[in-house]
Amino acid sequence: MRTNAMLKNIWILLLVLGTAACQKDPYKDVESNEKSIEAFTLGNGLVQIGPAEINRSAGTVTVKVLMQGNTDLSNVRPSIQSSYKASISPASGEPVNFTANGNKTRYTVRAESGQQREWTVEVIPFTETILGTYAVTDLVVYGGTGPEYNGAAVLKMTDKPWIWPAADGPAAELDNQLTFTFGGVTAEGNTFGTISNTAGADGKYANFLFTGTPQTDVNNFYRTIPKGEGKWTRNYVTNTVTFTFSDGKTATGKFVGAGTTDLGNGAKKTVVNQAFEFTLNGTDDWGNIYSDLDKFVKKPRTYWIDVKKN
Repeated sequence: MRTNAMLKNIWILLLVLGTAACQKDPYKDVESNEKSIEAFTLGNGLVQIGPAEINRSAGTVTVKVLMQGNTDLSNVRPSIQSSYKASISPASGEPVNFTANGNKTRYTVRAESGQQREWTVEVIPFTETILGTYAVTDLVVYGGTGPEYNGAAVLKMTDKPWIWPAADGPAAELDNQLTFTFGGVTAEGNTFGTISNTAGADGKYANFLFTGTPQTDVNNFYRTIPKGEGKWTRNYVTNTVTFTFSDGKTATGKFVGAGTTDLGNGAKKTVVNQAFEFTLNGTDDWGNIYSDLDKFVKKPRTYWIDVKKN
């Protein structure tokens, strides 16, 4: 009985293998028409800022490169990934001169079917815009439960001096200077460096202590830039800046320029020069709606450190 069972199993296995061998690859005789650039990376030790931006509908590729004293764009050997079974000319690794035509060059991608498409690759010289020294001009909070019921508002922290410590409330921060220096670029294309948050003439930093009822330490919300020395990293993919404190704590926000943001329900925030914008994660408190406690302590939503470059 065991021998018969084994022979039966072997027969079933051979039948399955034979059936699989007879099946044809449905794509065997189908030629690919794909003719795209899928990835583009600069070579020659050039420092690329983030991944290349590929616009397939326009047939363009843009890539940012950090300009340094020895940066040479006349003999670049890019690493290029094209579509499956497609070829590209100039080939990946072949030297190209970007300076000959305004930092642009043309590539031709030929699909397996023979169809081809012209692509334009542009190298954009990059300068880190965050570098320099900034004066802190305002600390602004958008907070509150139930904005659809007018429970939220955009408020300058210094407009409510009675809810903060008299000696070192938010006003103590308004004479501070923030200095950003360049450190380098990570393997992922993120820029980084150091930040110096220098206390002004008063020699003080803000202590974000809500002195109302109940008294609450909210430095966890509002101390987003380190006192004294810290580090910064800028991610151009997510458009964020991460600050790292001496104890390893981090805070991540955005560096935004002048403009007005519509927050909905009639609330707006205008940035006059530049600002560091942080999204906060408060908790709705319907029992304290319309109160300062709700806006600054329970349900803060967004926090801006308004700055002006010196």
